[in-house]
Amino acid sequence: MERFVVVSGLSGAGKTTALHALEEFGYFTADNLPPSLWLPLLEGCEARGLHKVAVVTDARTRHFLGDLESALAACAIMSKPELVFLDADDDVLIRRYGLTRRSHPLHEPTLLGDLFEERRVLGEIRALSETLIDTSSLSSKALIERLRGLFGADAGFAVTLFSFGFKHGAPRDADLVLDARSLPNPFYLADLKDRSGLEPDVAAHVFSSEGTAFYREMREFAASNLEAAQRSGRSNYAIAVGCTGGFHRSIAVTESLARDLSMYHVTIAHRDLELGEGGA
Repeated sequence: MERFVVVSGLSGAGKTTALHALEEFGYFTADNLPPSLWLPLLEGCEARGLHKVAVVTDARTRHFLGDLESALAACAIMSKPELVFLDADDDVLIRRYGLTRRSHPLHEPTLLGDLFEERRVLGEIRALSETLIDTSSLSSKALIERLRGLFGADAGFAVTLFSFGFKHGAPRDADLVLDARSLPNPFYLADLKDRSGLEPDVAAHVFSSEGTAFYREMREFAASNLEAAQRSGRSNYAIAVGCTGGFHRSIAVTESLARDLSMYHVTIAHRDLELGEGGA
């Protein structure tokens, strides 16, 4: 078995989008499958020449989650399970439910009660998950691209690099957070203030003489963390780079890191670029 991916997470956090994406990437997929049935599925797929399998297991299978650890151990004989947990802020999940008009599978008296119970039920599988993806500010397209970097056909050791602005909230799904706020800030230059870190002139200011040494330290620190993660058996690693607004410095650093770490399979995302804001 080449790869076995287990997707779990909160209802409304993007599991259906994830499952459809994995199917497009060439995985045989199964939804709402109890852990005790994972190994028979893998054996059946292997016998039929299907070498990449993905399943969704969530609160709908809560009565069977007592078998989780034994199922993971049994499946590891064929392929190390790669657990992905999708999460989002409660207010985002509530808004998404309002748009879809679906009922929550746990049927508690209130939706907040459903989410509280769902987090409790899924606590173990969340704790065991190697990859946590916070979809609160991700579009479906951005989620698919994140998954493509992790599980697409050419994915080896997958590195996700994304920029963000601290004033819009620090990310919850990064393995490493780098703070770029000590670098020169284009926000204070009239001709650069409204231009993003994607533009060469803006990046040149960020990496001016006083910023070069600091960036070099950030790059070496990131590289050493990636090497350690790879040695430990990780299949993926997420690095977030933050500045005040997520528009200048963090974007320039993220783009530069992607070039400097091109020996890995790198996926880039700029979380707050569309907000069009710099920051002091």
